[in-house]
Amino acid sequence: MIKQKYVDEYINLYRTGKVKFNKERIMLIEYLERDVLSRDDLYFNDEMIENCIKFGEKWYFPLQPFQKFLIAFVFLHYKNNNRNFYRKFLWMLGRGGGKNGLLSVLIHFLISELHGIPNYHVSIIANSEEQAKTSPDEVHNTIKNNEVLQNAFKTTLTQTISKKTNSYIKYRTSNGDTKDGLRDGMVGFDEVHRYETNKDVRVHISGLGKKPNPREFYIGTDGYVREGFLDSLKDKAMKVLKGKARANAIFPFMCKLNEETEMDEPENWELANPMLSLPLSEYAQGLYDTIYEEYEDLEDDPSNRQEFLTKRMNLPVVDLEVSVANEEEIMATNRELPNLKGREAIGAIDFASIRDMASVGMLFRDAETYYFITHAFIRKETADKYYGYSRKSNDVNKEKFAPIKEWEEQGLLTVIDEPSINPQHIVDWFTEKSKEYSIKKIVGDNFRLESIKRPLEDVGFEVEVIRRSSSAGSLLDTRLSIGFAHKNFVWGDNPLLRWCTRNVKVRTKSDGNRVYEKKDPFRRKTDSFHCFIHALWRADDLAGVSSDWFDDMDW
Repeated sequence: MIKQKYVDEYINLYRTGKVKFNKERIMLIEYLERDVLSRDDLYFNDEMIENCIKFGEKWYFPLQPFQKFLIAFVFLHYKNNNRNFYRKFLWMLGRGGGKNGLLSVLIHFLISELHGIPNYHVSIIANSEEQAKTSPDEVHNTIKNNEVLQNAFKTTLTQTISKKTNSYIKYRTSNGDTKDGLRDGMVGFDEVHRYETNKDVRVHISGLGKKPNPREFYIGTDGYVREGFLDSLKDKAMKVLKGKARANAIFPFMCKLNEETEMDEPENWELANPMLSLPLSEYAQGLYDTIYEEYEDLEDDPSNRQEFLTKRMNLPVVDLEVSVANEEEIMATNRELPNLKGREAIGAIDFASIRDMASVGMLFRDAETYYFITHAFIRKETADKYYGYSRKSNDVNKEKFAPIKEWEEQGLLTVIDEPSINPQHIVDWFTEKSKEYSIKKIVGDNFRLESIKRPLEDVGFEVEVIRRSSSAGSLLDTRLSIGFAHKNFVWGDNPLLRWCTRNVKVRTKSDGNRVYEKKDPFRRKTDSFHCFIHALWRADDLAGVSSDWFDDMDW
């Protein structure tokens, strides 16, 4: 077996129970001992490894055992020609695990005379300039703060150059359309989860191989893009670990929870973040405290659970389309409404089409309890087409997808036999309700509200348009999650509104934002739920709290 003290040390820490490994790291050790360390044609360049570690600890920070372990494999070489064994490296661990810090140490060392390869240029790539600059900026600041380093490197905000090797570090954004193949020695891709395809990656690595020992680094935490570039990297990594791919196809260091339930035991968090292995450094203690605070906050804000699992525990939730609330939370809305007559309310409107269905409602508030009264208008043609409204009750083929006639009898909706829903029905509903309640304003969709806005204003209502209604649900995600979890929503016995709520799916986009959509584009109506969202958006007006912050944001 090939021996290397930092590799042996880290493996021994696991085998003696001093650190915990997730199953992918256990597989990593098994694979290394089976397919790599057992070879006789490889050697660790201990001099280079020691120089890199000393360089990092002198100019940056004390390195943890797992970081020294990772550095060792960067300098694993073939005996016959001194070429590096690994070209591709995948480092995946939870947010705060020191990925960028270690990358900063490594890229600074690789352009230095200690590495010794002339013109060994380094490019760091990310989707945004801010993220791409993370490690290059750390290198820049380290040099600016040390006169000794200034003797060896020239640095600006755009690049750092070694005076001896003429190697440079540059950051670049990931738009491959504007980049020709570069003559780099190393390319690092930061926040690799954001890449949907390998198109941009191919452009940036096409110039590798023109310098000795080319390297590609892919670092980050998992994300919300499925079946994209990162998933393909993970698939390749698993094949390597299982011995089903070339042994040096990629070096896979993947830290994550094994399963979601492990999240509730803080001693398991080191499975996703090796920085949290005992004993904790000063940095790790601060990181642990931050993560623990975020974990405690989940009790009050469960909407962040998916983000916490994905980013802190590196365990993405596979089902990115989930219901807005569970059945218990939805049924908890079925409580008797108090006497709200004379109370101040926010009115709301939502309709997909005046030829389909429209919902109106009023929101009342007592501290963190929200009361909602709603009514729907549906065209008879729609009710017949999708719900069998006009069929006889003994018709065996009657559509039971939604009991429109029952809801009509309960006074929850009105079926209208018209070519389209006349806006006057909406005006009349609010006019009638204004005799019993104090309606401060009426809120609704951006483009869909125009047909009804003027008639409402003509009878004296203040009407407010949500400029980007798709943002409203995402911005209210926390309030909705907390409201359902803490049973703060009271709708009375309204099976129509509960049905609309069940028909909503919450889809997480690639940027992590959540949007509220229909589970079915035709029969599963969601209008009454979105009407509730519109009203909830201005709920703070009922408490005398300004919501101007929403309008001032740059969406």
